[in-house]
Amino acid sequence: MAINFDLNDLQAFRAVVEQGSFRKAADAVRISQPALSRRIEKLEDALGVRLFERTTRKVSLTQAGRGFMPSVERLLDDLDVALLGISEVASNRMGHVTVACVPSAAYYFMPSVVARYHRQFPRIKVKVLDASAHDVLTAVVSGEADFGLSFLGRLEPEVEFEPLVQEGYVVACRRDHPLAARASVTWAELYQQDYISLDKTSGNRFLLDQALTGVVPQRPSICETRHVTTMIGLVEAGLGVAAVPSMAMPAGEHPTLTQVPLTEPQVMRSVGLIKRRGRTLTPAALELERLIVEMKIQPRAALSE
Repeated sequence: MAINFDLNDLQAFRAVVEQGSFRKAADAVRISQPALSRRIEKLEDALGVRLFERTTRKVSLTQAGRGFMPSVERLLDDLDVALLGISEVASNRMGHVTVACVPSAAYYFMPSVVARYHRQFPRIKVKVLDASAHDVLTAVVSGEADFGLSFLGRLEPEVEFEPLVQEGYVVACRRDHPLAARASVTWAELYQQDYISLDKTSGNRFLLDQALTGVVPQRPSICETRHVTTMIGLVEAGLGVAAVPSMAMPAGEHPTLTQVPLTEPQVMRSVGLIKRRGRTLTPAALELERLIVEMKIQPRAALSE
């Protein structure tokens, strides 16, 4: 039998399966929706079977489509792996990868990782969604992001977590603050200061509320924010001190800010990769994931490395 379809038709088929709609799939492969529909029709005509059941509300695979999908994934993934392994070809490979990150992880992990990835694959676009832990989780579950970087907290059953780094919480304060000269500070001592807190929508707030059930603040916070990065800005402005994860602090010697370990209790946060269970990452996404894992021991590395 003559093969009357090509790789573009197979990529269109996989995009519809992954996106769950013709409109989203057309956006993903960057063609018009009618053009994508023609590719699917061409593939179905060549195979002599219907691959999708189409209704006004959803698109689902037929039995034939379900049987065909694993072979398509293996073929396309093997081809991408082969092409990415050839340096002359890899430099011209096009595509995109989306990773969702909580802001501290984006700041800690991503600049040097994206810089190195761009040198290897200059035509593959990396999109970093820096968002709250809840929004990172939603982006991974919905498929908006290929994978995510977040901390272990509230996770959905369909998500798996791979730890990369364990870190503790510290007091962020100005160098001229009385706590700056301390070797450590207890949570009770922190709450005796003018302090900035996180609101209840924050993933960090959820983690701290669970870890600090025995520590009751004697006074309310003077300001409440949603993001750790905002807290650090308020600390730098002299508004007070704040408990933040250590990786959120500026690297190196900061002219204004410093950090002091928090104890009694020591609260740890596990930061890692989150992925939707059962989802196979594209080769381009796998390469980005590999770099993140490889470079986890040298966060915020110089871009010139």
